[in-house]
Amino acid sequence: MIFVSLGSQKFQFNRLLIMVDSLVKDQKIKESVFAQTGASDYVPKNYPFSSFLTREEFKLKISKCDIVITHGGTGAILTALKSKKKVIVVPRLARYGEHVDDHQIQITNNFRNENYILTGNTESELLESYNKIENHKFNSFSSNNSTYIDFLMNEI
Repeated sequence: MIFVSLGSQKFQFNRLLIMVDSLVKDQKIKESVFAQTGASDYVPKNYPFSSFLTREEFKLKISKCDIVITHGGTGAILTALKSKKKVIVVPRLARYGEHVDDHQIQITNNFRNENYILTGNTESELLESYNKIENHKFNSFSSNNSTYIDFLMNEI
């Protein structure tokens, strides 16, 4: 299953939902898809969705999926990576009213440059990442939270 997660931002991300809807409709994505659509007002026609999920529902979707397609928020990316999922990130862009600025491009580029994720900004790029994700050899992600906490404790 593919889990599309758009988080709880106050901004819509219709562009991503439309791209996935088109790829499912054209049977270019053949796996089942479920989307958490957040504040978006686009209504997917070719896959089930919910605007928001409880923490338990979210954990269940993450546990059942193989691939996460998400926006370029650090929390969304880290949650998927820590859950050992294959991740495709589409950064929100200010010019489409998806965020106040384009900081998600930098976040996305950083994770991609470390070979933790694949990316896509257009429908064709999203499809290209989807087609290669099964055989792509990602670098192994490990959180450095404990190192950071140890540093803080030593400083206090």
